[in-house]
Amino acid sequence: MNIKNNQIMKEIKAFVKPFRVNDIVHRLIDSGFPNITISMAEGTGNFHNDDPNISTFFSISESQVAKIEIVCKKNDMDKIVAIISEHGRTGNPGDGIIYVSNVDKAFKVKTGTVITLDDVD
Repeated sequence: MNIKNNQIMKEIKAFVKPFRVNDIVHRLIDSGFPNITISMAEGTGNFHNDDPNISTFFSISESQVAKIEIVCKKNDMDKIVAIISEHGRTGNPGDGIIYVSNVDKAFKVKTGTVITLDDVD
């Protein structure tokens, strides 16, 4: 697949406070970005513990976070990041973090065919 640099797909993963998710998602949808995945997770941030036997049940963390994932065209990345930042911000420590990665290829599960940029809106 030969695509121009400005048409590269990006994956945005944002970890935010759960009570900010509704506002973020509504703003994304209103701005034309309806294809969003949301899941709940736990995070430790700058957590420090001297115990080498940290539980795999994550009982060490009482910090619930929501993970918002969205794949978009490179040209839409800055707008999406700005929406998440603006509407996820509380001004307090631990507001979250946003990661942006390149998407080399995407495939439909049902058919195994490559998803093109025309499929990403």
